[in-house]
Amino acid sequence: MTTPDTAEARPRRYLLLLLVALAAVLADLATKQWVLSTFSEGESVDVIGGLLQFTLVYNTGAAFSLGTDHTWMFTGIAIVVVAAIAYLGLRVRNVWWGITLGLMMGGAAGNLLDRLFRDPAPFHGAVVDFIRVPYWPVFNIADSCVVVGACLVVLLTFKGINLDGSLAVDEKKKDGAADRSDDDTDEGTGK
Repeated sequence: MTTPDTAEARPRRYLLLLLVALAAVLADLATKQWVLSTFSEGESVDVIGGLLQFTLVYNTGAAFSLGTDHTWMFTGIAIVVVAAIAYLGLRVRNVWWGITLGLMMGGAAGNLLDRLFRDPAPFHGAVVDFIRVPYWPVFNIADSCVVVGACLVVLLTFKGINLDGSLAVDEKKKDGAADRSDDDTDEGTGK
């Protein structure tokens, strides 16, 4: 899962991040447009029995419809998240981190577009949600991208893979070797 640190790796990984983000945004927008043209609000259609349904819902809050009176705050948070990932992405030299951050950036941007441009007002728009599974709030493709990205962050962090593709274990070994060589030098000089 690691890649070498080369001068060309950074631009290619950043381009990968941007392409994944763009694909996520386009998939999110296309599915939302399809749902808006096909369903009326609250209408449900079984896709896989009771396991998966499509139901058009407008959400002005966050997950579980929390904070419905603070839509402007979620808009601001989404702007910060997209900008932070764009900045952090400049350090990415690992394919998996490029995909991970691209999914998160695309998901945040997909819902941000709803909040910026949908009714009832700019910066207060309702997010279009439509995927319903049992015991879970209705969500959309953008939400799925953010969740998959977050799971990948946990996995990559657990595996010790840094943004540049190096392994955290390798860094610890280097630090330990440097500490030992300092000790050897101190012993040789009698310090």
